[in-house]
Amino acid sequence: MKTDIPWPTELRLKQSEKRLDVAFDDGRSFSLPAEYLRVESPSAEVQGHGPGEKTLIPGRAHVGILALEPVGNYAVRIRFDDLHDTGIYSWDYLYQLGVEHDKRWRDYLANLQAKGLSREPARR
Repeated sequence: MKTDIPWPTELRLKQSEKRLDVAFDDGRSFSLPAEYLRVESPSAEVQGHGPGEKTLIPGRAHVGILALEPVGNYAVRIRFDDLHDTGIYSWDYLYQLGVEHDKRWRDYLANLQAKGLSREPARR
């Protein structure tokens, strides 16, 4: 059963670079920063429970990825070093994050600026 949804052919965690490289069977590949994956997490904590409920997550400039955990054959759970681990990234969502990276990142930075927030963690 072949679907039109691109299927990952490789997931490579680059912990020291704080990136996840993903290659798909349509020939496209993406190098996704941990910070970007964290602030775009598909978890309810970030996305909310309905349209328009997305939470803006500041202070994650230095977040890293601790581990990747397969979820069935359709997704991966990403465990971040800020202890966030409730996002289950379907292959389709990872592909979407890759394709839409530039726009989503610009929107994220603009939203932070509009709210007077920073990518840098708050000082304690």
